[in-house]
Amino acid sequence: MSERGNMEREEFLDDQDPLRHLRSPDADGVLVPAQPPSILDQRTDLYIPGINPGDPGITVKLALDAAPGCGGIAWPAGEASVLSSYLLQRGPSFLRTKTVLELGSGTGLVGLVAGHIGAEHVWISDQSPLLDIMRQNVRLNSLLSTVTVAELNWGDPLPPSIPQKFDVILAADCVYFEPAFPLLVKTLKDLVPDKSVEVLFCYKKRRKADKRFFALLKKEFTWNEVTDDVNRETYTREAISLLSLVRK
Repeated sequence: MSERGNMEREEFLDDQDPLRHLRSPDADGVLVPAQPPSILDQRTDLYIPGINPGDPGITVKLALDAAPGCGGIAWPAGEASVLSSYLLQRGPSFLRTKTVLELGSGTGLVGLVAGHIGAEHVWISDQSPLLDIMRQNVRLNSLLSTVTVAELNWGDPLPPSIPQKFDVILAADCVYFEPAFPLLVKTLKDLVPDKSVEVLFCYKKRRKADKRFFALLKKEFTWNEVTDDVNRETYTREAISLLSLVRK
C-alpha cells in the first residue's frame, strides 16, 4: 500500500475509534485505559489515570456533538490525552496561581483538566459553532467559577473579552488545516509577547504539509521536546510530539 493509502487508512480508523492508539494490545503502557461503554445521548465520562499506583486520576464529563464539526467530537485520544495526562503529571503546583488559555479547544478537554487540577482561571477557546458545547461541558464538570468559554478566531485581533496576556498557553491537535497555519502562528505570536509565557503544544505528524507550519513557527519561536513525560515512549510511537515553545 502506498504511503498516501496508509495515511488515509489510519485517518479512517482514527475516525472509527479515536481511542484505539492508546489501548493498543502491543503497547507497553496506555495513557487512557479501555473505557466502559458510558456514552449516552452523546455524553461520555473520560477517565485519565494518575501516574503512580494510588495516585488519584481525573474523570472529565464530556458532551459530544458532531453538528458543529469535528471539534465537537472530543478526540480524547492522541494529542488531547497526551497533554491532559502531562498536566496531571505536573500536578496542582504547576498551574496554581496561573491564568491559562487553551487554543482550539473543541469540547474543551485539556482546559477542563487544567481547571480540575487547580489553575487559578482557565479560558477555553474556539470558533463560534463550538461555544455552546464548551459551555455545556463547563457546566457538566461544575467548573463555572474556574473556566470561561471565549470565541477566538485564529488570525483575528485578540478579543477584549480575554486577558491580553496569560501565564500558560495550551494547544493540542491544532495542526490539521493548512490554510490556517499562518493564522495560528499569528495568534500564538499575539498571545506570547515574551519568554515568560509557557506554551505546551502537542501535535501528531500526519502530512508533509505540517513542515510548512513549523517553517512559519520557526520565524517567531524556538521549541524543544518535553522529555520529562513518563508516557513519552508510548505516544512517540504514534508520531505524537509534546513541545515546549519559547518566543524568540
